[in-house]
Amino acid sequence: MTDQPNAASVAIVRDGKVLLIKRAFAPYQNLWTFPGGRMDEGETPEQCAIREVEEEVGLAIRNPRLALVQSLGRDGSYRLAVFATTDFSGIIRPSDEIADHKWADPGMLPALRTTSRLDDVIRECFRVLEQSW
Repeated sequence: MTDQPNAASVAIVRDGKVLLIKRAFAPYQNLWTFPGGRMDEGETPEQCAIREVEEEVGLAIRNPRLALVQSLGRDGSYRLAVFATTDFSGIIRPSDEIADHKWADPGMLPALRTTSRLDDVIRECFRVLEQSW
């Protein structure tokens, strides 16, 4: 197994809130998380992040900053590059992969079923963007 990322996601931050999506399908069905997905052949993690956000929520992101890389899946088969940005444009148009979406603030997280350690990941994304969460 390689340590190189094979998937990417993005924390999109606006006015102290982060865009969360609720996955409609496995893996992570019905869990709140960031938009993202698997890398295509020949794609960089940054290219994957930009493409996945556009495909899943219809937003164009720019200047994604790498916050962390984490292992996911029971066997660690996913190496997820997590990016953060405040630089985006467009109107949210969720794809059929998305059951719901919301701009979340810190007080909302305890009430949501999220992917593992999402609160820690969000804190790191905000740190990279030099914002407080």
